[in-house]
Amino acid sequence: MTVAEYNECVHSFADNLFRFIVKNLRDEEQARDIVQDTFAKLWLKVEDVPYAKCKSYLFTTGYRTMIDWIRREKKNADFENVNQKALSHDRQYSDLSEILQDALDRIPEMQRNVIMLRDYEGYSYQEIGEITGLNESQVKVYIYRGRVALKNYLVSIDQLI
Repeated sequence: MTVAEYNECVHSFADNLFRFIVKNLRDEEQARDIVQDTFAKLWLKVEDVPYAKCKSYLFTTGYRTMIDWIRREKKNADFENVNQKALSHDRQYSDLSEILQDALDRIPEMQRNVIMLRDYEGYSYQEIGEITGLNESQVKVYIYRGRVALKNYLVSIDQLI
């Protein structure tokens, strides 16, 4: 890949990668760091990655970097010092996007990631499999189970009240 092709990758895919990462992490600063790390990793392998595969490489590397960060954060979390009042609310009405985000937070991480890649970013099953390291049938199963869980949560009587 040439420098011009690398610059074209940055221009074409940086926003999409950032949106995918920030939607999963909900932390813009950390998402920026992950996107920057991902492009740095691409730059180090610029000779090995063909231009036609740069999108797949970026999303695969970004996804794996995000997963590594999540795993590190889970190990470092201090649950004894959590202020429950600061993290909860007692409002009766929730915005639709808040309800949808709450529903996404309730499903397992892998299901959420494949649903986001499929429905939010528009990737094919095969591309999602390449990004996540799953085979195509596993991707379909995770998407199906995640959608069923979302449907069950979103249609529940608790959301109507």
